[in-house]
Order: sequence, then structure tokens, then C-alpha cells
Amino acid sequence: MRAMVLAAPGSSLELRDVPVPRPGPGQVLVKVRACGVCRTDLHILDGELCGIRSPVIPGHEIVGIATEVGPEVHTIHAGDRIGIPWLGHTCGSCRHCRSGRENLCSAAQFTGCTQDGGYAEYAVADARFCFLLPKGFSDTELAPWLCAGLIGYRTLRMAGDARRVGIYGFGAAAHIVAQLARHEGREVFVYTKPGDVAAQAFARELGAVWAGDSDVRAPAELDAALLFAPVGSLVPKALADVGKGGTVVCGGIHMSDIPQFSYDLLWGERQIRSVANLTRRDGEEFIELARRIPVRTTVVPFALERANEALETLRNGRLTGAARCSKCPDDRDRRSHLALFPLAVRPRGEARCLERLRRIRCNRSPEMTGLALRPRGRYLLATLDAREAASHSFMQASRSDT
Repeated sequence: MRAMVLAAPGSSLELRDVPVPRPGPGQVLVKVRACGVCRTDLHILDGELCGIRSPVIPGHEIVGIATEVGPEVHTIHAGDRIGIPWLGHTCGSCRHCRSGRENLCSAAQFTGCTQDGGYAEYAVADARFCFLLPKGFSDTELAPWLCAGLIGYRTLRMAGDARRVGIYGFGAAAHIVAQLARHEGREVFVYTKPGDVAAQAFARELGAVWAGDSDVRAPAELDAALLFAPVGSLVPKALADVGKGGTVVCGGIHMSDIPQFSYDLLWGERQIRSVANLTRRDGEEFIELARRIPVRTTVVPFALERANEALETLRNGRLTGAARCSKCPDDRDRRSHLALFPLAVRPRGEARCLERLRRIRCNRSPEMTGLALRPRGRYLLATLDAREAASHSFMQASRSDT
């Protein structure tokens, strides 16, 4: 099978032909349909996390079809569509595992870090840590749920019943959390890199009552601040933004150093908390909630062999939403919201189509949040997703353009 392999931290991924893994007892073999690209993958590439296996196949937002199950697997069957998340295995016997805090297990294994992940055509996983995925959503839409969604959900839960919630950094996790928070009737305030007007506009489209630069004060005092940007200097800024009794939750797995700050920022029973991994209960609760809302994700697709490009695009802040890698450039699962970032999978014809869509986007009504691309005969048909608005605009780009 083809796989993008990290030979050692600090290097680029290499496209290699490697053997298809075989499932052992309690494991399932999955044919990968899509794998989300996460900032944690960048931390793995840069060697910023402990225990990274070398070589390793990254990727931990995996959506695929179970093709073979090993002995002792009873909850998953061949043909099931399942998701493989970051948490890949725990010991089950330590005090954390026994008390419902398996996310803190010291012997935990992590997909795409200490065991091979989803930047490949196939992946093997512990069946107990996989999730059955709901119908009515494309593979592309679901991939970000497996980390951005799960971690975002846990981060929001740590904010308690906060009514005014600030979100710092507006990428994959944040654009899901914004939907969860709005569904629960919370007011959402979004902070982005100074001058990132595209992300701020996107936040307002998803229901934020205010969106602005991270170096300014919001127009209202916050009850909680959720930090997804891995920037330590945002911690004292967030403490200044929350009121007495407020909570600052750091949702990332890695963060730059937090600068010294005066005690008065923490005084008043303010709290700083971190989020570590996830539990299976988090996954079950989030997937059910996301299905009911329903949560929609904004995704830019990349072919598997373009994984390095996807990671650099994420690193340089050129994504609004999430990126995902598919097993091949002709993957026909196209129900992703691409109008904001018209990046091509097919080199020329699709790029032209998407660029034209970007130009006509101003003619769409504000509630139309996504555009779909679907092959149809000799054409690449671009329309609004059928679940979006009743009024559909569409255009066609001949495949002969390629």
C-alpha cells in the first residue's frame, strides 16, 4: 500500500510502498477513505512531543471502511464505516483508567504518533477505541470530528456553563466548537491573528457575535476563554479578558512558553486548565451531539501524496477550517465547503472551477455555508450542498479544461 512515512522528526514525509498491516486479536483493518490533517501532526513532524515512534505513519482523524476484523472483535463488522481517533489504546488497569480518566493513562498509545496512523491506504486499530460513524455525512465532513471535534468538545465542557465564551484561534477545532456553543445558546467571541479578516468573517458566518484581532479587548467580559492557538502569550491575555470566577482552557497538546504575569490577572478565583487527549465517552457524546445539531465542517481536500503541502498550508495559516488527505486525487467524496479556499486536486480544470466559485460567492445569501463538487458525466458539477439552502446556484466546468 502507499503511505506517507515520517522517517524521523524534523524531516518531511516520504511516499513509500509498505506492506498492508494485518489485524491481530481485538484489532480491525480499515481501508482509509479520508484522514484529517491536524496541528498535532505538525508537532509530531517537528519533534515537539515525547515518545514519537520512528519511523511512523502520521494521521489520527481517520474515516474508513472496516475490511477485516481480528479475533475477539464483536462490536465492529466488515463493511462498517468507522472512525479512528488520537487515543489508540490504554492499559485499562491504572487508577486513571479505573476512574473514567483513561485520557490520562501513562501507558496510552496514540494513533499516528506511537503507532501508525491514517496517512496511508490502510490502517490497523484497536477496535475498542474506534467509533461507528453516522449516516448522512460524507467521509470528508466526518474526518475533523475525530480530533478537532473531540478535543473541542472536551475543551468546551471544561468551560462549564459559561454563557460568554471566547475562542482564541479559529481553525479546525474552533469552527466546530463555535457550532456546539451556538447550539447551546452561548455567545461566542472569536479572536484571530491580527489582520486575519477571512477567519473573522468565517467566524461571524458560524454565529459569532463578535470576531476580531487577538490583541484587542472584546466588547464584553467573558465567562470562559478557550485557547486553540498554541501561543503561550495568549494565556495572560485570556485571563485579562475573563471576569472573576472565569476559566481559561488550553485545548492544545503543545504550546509555546507562557510568559510571566502578575497575580492580579489570576486573582478573583480565575482558573487555568489544560485538556489532555480524550476519552471514549467524549467520543460517544460528541458524535451523537454533532449528528443531532448537525455539525458541518469546512474542509480543503488534498491527495495523499500532497500531505507535505497540506501540512505546510496548515503551518502557514492559509486554511480556514480543516484539511484532509484522501487516498487518491480522484476521490469522489466531494461534499466539502471549498469556496473559501479554492485549492485544486486536479491541476487545472478544477482549480478554474473553484476560482470561479470563489468569485461568485458574494452572490450567495449569508446562510449558504457550503458548495459541493460532484463528478457528473463529462462535467464537474459545482452546487450548494442539498442540505444547505432551498435556493441553489450552480455552474459547470468542462473536464476537457484539464
